[in-house]
Amino acid sequence: MSKKSEVLKAELRKQPGTRHSRRLRAEGRIPGCLNQDDKHARLDIHIEEHNFLGTRRRHTHLYEIEVAGEKELQMAVVRELQWDTFGEKIIHIDFKRVQRNVKTESEVELEFVGTPKGGILNHLVTHVTVNCIPSLIPDSIEVQVGKLELGNSVYLRDLKMPEGVEIVGEPDEKIAVVVLAARPEVEAAPAEGEEGAAAPAAGTVAAPAAGAKPAAGAPAKPAAPAKPAKG
Repeated sequence: MSKKSEVLKAELRKQPGTRHSRRLRAEGRIPGCLNQDDKHARLDIHIEEHNFLGTRRRHTHLYEIEVAGEKELQMAVVRELQWDTFGEKIIHIDFKRVQRNVKTESEVELEFVGTPKGGILNHLVTHVTVNCIPSLIPDSIEVQVGKLELGNSVYLRDLKMPEGVEIVGEPDEKIAVVVLAARPEVEAAPAEGEEGAAAPAAGTVAAPAAGAKPAAGAPAKPAAPAKPAKG
């Protein structure tokens, strides 16, 4: 994780709306906002996409946003990223104003590592909330599941947090459980005489069971032709 902040240059959005936002994205910009706090009003901004993605690759969490026309830099962290339908492109960023050395709550992704010994892992929670100063926000929190067996569970209290980072929530909250893998159901073929059993094709006569007499009115089986006498 990066313990430093990076500067992002932003411009104010003067024309809010879907059409203008679409035009900004076509120009390589990402629409966003700086959420309001006790001292500042909300600001609608847009930033350069390439630069922002570069900071994400460097695992930056704390930003100093230089908004054109504003005298002071806005210290902020990413509160929420909105993606397109295919999850390939960021279409909007919500920034949360923070102070460099003051703890703040942030949402962090869980990274499940390993494969349970039996059954399959059912993820009940994929993100958790942590409390720390902005520079210590982790990229993710590892959850080791390789030693789990069928029926075992992982709770919030089981997570190992980095130094200086506190977990927020109930310790007994269950985040994952190992369950039995579902078996595909195979429909049994119906027995003869049961509903759903295959009926003889139209125009055919079912063969009688061995030793059974033909039903009254049923055509008799034709006799075999007689062999001609010798001589």
